[in-house]
Amino acid sequence: MLKLALVLLAIAAAQEPVPSPTPTPTPTISATPRAGTVRVTIATAEGPILVELERDKAPVTVANFLRYVDAKRFDGTNFYRAMKLGESAGLVQGGVRNQTKLIFPPIAHEPTTKTGLTHDDGAISLARAEPGSGRGDFFIVVGSVPTLDANPAATGDKLGYAVFGHVLSGMDVVRRILAAPTSPTAGGAAMRGQILSAPVRITSVRRVR
Repeated sequence: MLKLALVLLAIAAAQEPVPSPTPTPTPTISATPRAGTVRVTIATAEGPILVELERDKAPVTVANFLRYVDAKRFDGTNFYRAMKLGESAGLVQGGVRNQTKLIFPPIAHEPTTKTGLTHDDGAISLARAEPGSGRGDFFIVVGSVPTLDANPAATGDKLGYAVFGHVLSGMDVVRRILAAPTSPTAGGAAMRGQILSAPVRITSVRRVR
């Protein structure tokens, strides 16, 4: 987690100021998932977040996430981090967070150059330290943060993070978590100012049948 924090902090420091996302009309959600996708509901103390996972585009990462879902290993975990990148952009991070009994082995990295997915508003992506170390922690993006995408021309980490789906509804919940108070001291130097003073409980994560 410390390595992940350092990588994200370096990315944030190097990028240009992130413009506030342009409000868009609430889309109509089809009752039937698109082909090649699967939906899950992340139930939190702040409300539900409906996510559509791109099983065909990011099969390894989606299978990993669903493994945690089906084993109910996200139940009772938290959104514990809110990293602000500009006036109303950033990311919120949750998952098993070093709880050894909940962690499955790491998976192969699926860069955005392979999947065609991007870190735009509502993207859900796998947290990691080194490429190929992602397990049971994930983050949801608010606004557009293209510096988290894979970029062969970048200095340092060129592989970015593995987007594997997008939020269909519940971005109001995500934005509330991002805006929640953070501790000025928790998390050590690398994550100082990003750890939520009151983590937001994830009560359950389930497939939408």
